[in-house]
Amino acid sequence: MTDEELDQLKNDVQYLKDRAAILDCISRHARGHDRHDVDMLTSAYHSDGIDEHGHAINSGPRYAQWANAAHAAGSLLHTHNITTHTCEINGNEAHCESYVLVVLLNNDGVSARMISGRYIDRLEKRSGEWRIALRRTTVDVLLAGDASILEAPVFRNQGYTRGMRDASDISYQRPLTLDETPDRW
Repeated sequence: MTDEELDQLKNDVQYLKDRAAILDCISRHARGHDRHDVDMLTSAYHSDGIDEHGHAINSGPRYAQWANAAHAAGSLLHTHNITTHTCEINGNEAHCESYVLVVLLNNDGVSARMISGRYIDRLEKRSGEWRIALRRTTVDVLLAGDASILEAPVFRNQGYTRGMRDASDISYQRPLTLDETPDRW
C-alpha cells in the first residue's frame, strides 16, 4: 500500500467513524425523547446548543425539560423514528437532515397523531465528540387517527410489552432476559 493509499484509507475510516458518531447522536436524541431520559436527551446537545421547535426555542440543557412536559401533556406514549438521514461533514462541523416520524398515543388512549417532519441540524465535533449545536424542526404532515384497536381483545390477548417513558422500559434491561415481567398491553 502506498503512502497516498494509506492516507486515503485513514481519511475514509475517520469519515465513517464521524458519520456513525453523528447518527448515534441523532438516534440517542430520539431514544431520549421516548424514554423521557433527561440525561440521554441532554447529552445530544453541546452545553451552548439550541433547539427550535416552532416558536419554542430552548437551550440544549433545558430542552429535555420542555420536551418531556410537552409530550407528557399531550400523549400517553410516543415513538420518534428517524428514517432518511443525510449528512455533509466539513472538518469539525456537519450539516444534517433527518426525517422523523413521530407517533403519539393521545391521553384518551384510543386516538393517535402522527407527525412527519425533519430535523435540520448543525452538529459540531468538540473535544472529540459530535453533538448538536443547532436544531431546527419542520412539520411537513400531521395526521390524526383512531388507535382504539389497542383496547380490543384481538390486540390485548397477544400480550405485547408496553413501552415505558422511563428506565423501567425493557430497553434498559441488561442483560436482556425473559426473567422480568414487563408491563403489557
